This record gives sequence, C-alpha cells and structure tokens, in this order.
Amino acid sequence: MHLPVAMITVLALMVYLWQGQRVGAARGRLGVAAPATTGNPEFERIFRVQANTLEGLIVFLPSLWLFSIYTGGDWIAAALGVIWIVGRVLYTTGYSREAGSRSLGFGIQMLASLVLLLGAGGGVVWALIKSYYPH
Repeated sequence: MHLPVAMITVLALMVYLWQGQRVGAARGRLGVAAPATTGNPEFERIFRVQANTLEGLIVFLPSLWLFSIYTGGDWIAAALGVIWIVGRVLYTTGYSREAGSRSLGFGIQMLASLVLLLGAGGGVVWALIKSYYPH
C-alpha cells in the first residue's frame, strides 16, 4: 500500500499551493496586477519559485511513484520525497530573498529527483527483464 508515498505527494502539492499563495500575496503587497509577471524584481523571484516548482513536479511525482512501485521501497521513496520537499522549501526561502541564495535548495531537490528517477528507471528495467526471463 503506498501510504508513505501518498503522504509525500500530498505534502509536495501543499508546498506548491503555499508557493501559489505567496505569489498572490506578493501581487497585492508589491502592486503587480495580473496578468503581469514582470516589473518588480522581488515579485519576479517569488513567481519564478512557483513556476520552477511546477516544472520540478513533472519529474518528481512520476519518479516518486515509479520508484515506489517498481523497487518496493515505499519508505525509501518517501524519505527521498522528504528530502525533495526540504530542498524546495530552502529554495523558496532563499530565492525569494535573493536569486543567488537558491543553489543549496535547488541542489538538494535535484539530487533527490535524480535518485528517484534513476531508481525508478532501474526498477522498471529490472521488472522488464524478469518478465522476459522469469526463472
């Protein structure tokens, strides 16, 4: 039952919604009327954080689930998911202050995504091999 992975999925989506709320609040606080996405450097950084997280979710979520399903490592996948979430939170807080402060959080979440993706790929290949050579 992939409950730990389901919980990480919920938490990752909550991080994304939190970032969306930050974008909306920054629009009001900094006077950036929709649909504008430029014109205020602070707003642009906050907006970019949310957009970059959406881009990252496209790799992270399928990799998380495929890792869990094809390696049987629900708790390992969940632990890597926690690392990804911590990385995204560090990225959010760092990049929102200054663009140069995003590297640590970005690196942490990228490493977690890469491990999940490579593990998922290995698990899928192993399952494929076992399906053709079952003994």
